[in-house]
Amino acid sequence: MIIDCHCHAGKGDGLTGPWDTDAPLTDYLEWAKEAGIQKTVIFAAFHSDYRVANREVASIVRKYPNRFYGFAFIHPERDRGRVYEMVKTAVQAYKFCGIKVHRYDARITREICEAARSFRLPILYDVMGEVAVVELLATQYPEVNFIIPHLGSFADDWKAQLALIDHLVRHPNIYTDTSGVRRFDILKKAFERVGAHKFLFGSDGPWLHPGVELAKIRALHLSVKEERMVLAANLLRLLSKAGAKASRVSGKAGAIPAGLPPSRYRDPWLAGQEVFGLT
Repeated sequence: MIIDCHCHAGKGDGLTGPWDTDAPLTDYLEWAKEAGIQKTVIFAAFHSDYRVANREVASIVRKYPNRFYGFAFIHPERDRGRVYEMVKTAVQAYKFCGIKVHRYDARITREICEAARSFRLPILYDVMGEVAVVELLATQYPEVNFIIPHLGSFADDWKAQLALIDHLVRHPNIYTDTSGVRRFDILKKAFERVGAHKFLFGSDGPWLHPGVELAKIRALHLSVKEERMVLAANLLRLLSKAGAKASRVSGKAGAIPAGLPPSRYRDPWLAGQEVFGLT
C-alpha cells in the first residue's frame, strides 16, 4: 500500500496564490492512480476560517472514506480559545485523525499541542525553516508525534534541513515527510543518518505531482522493508491511536487569552527581536 501523507483539498477564500485559492483533486487523483497511490491524507487549503474549510474537507472524506484520511487545519491565532472544540468536532463528527498547522498562518501554540495530546493526534506542522522550535515541541510534548514536512523547509533552506536531521535522530516523537524536498543529496544523507522509520511519503498535492514525488523514494533504493515503512507503515503507526481520548485536559489549557497581544507571551529577554518559539 502507498499512502500520500500530505495533500491539500477544497476551496480557499483568498487570491494570494494557488495555496489559498483552490486545491482541486481531479488531476491529483488521476496522477495518484497512475502512480499506484491508494490513499491520501487531505487537509484544507489556506483559509480565513478553518471551521468552514474543515467542513468542506470532511464532506470529501465522508464521500470517499476508503480513499482519504482527514486532518483538521488550525490557525494558532484566529482559532485561539476554540481549538479543543474544533479538534473534538474534527475527531468525533468528521472522523479526522490528525492536525495540520502552518507557520505561514502563525507559530504553533500550547493550546494546539494540548488538544493533540488529549485526542492522541499527530500534528503536521510546517515550520517554514524555523527548525529551532522542534526542540521545544519534542521535549515539552513527548506524548505528541510531530511531522515536520519538507525536511523542515519547502524553500530549500539546506541549513534548516540539515538541522532537522539532528532532531530526527535525537527525538522519538519527531518525524518528517519527503514532499517538496528538491536537494536529493540532503534527503539521501537524512535517510542514511536517521533511518527509514522517521520518514513519511508525501507529495504536497494537488499542486505537486505525486508520481514525481514518489520517484524520489524509489531513487533512494531502500530495502523492501524500509520502503514499506516510508510509503505507509510509519503513517499508519502514527494514526493507530488517533481519536482515543487520553486524560482530559482543559480545552483552553495553554491558550493565550483572547484580546491579549501575542508579544506578551514571547521571551521578555528578547523584546523587539524575532523569537523562534511557542507563542
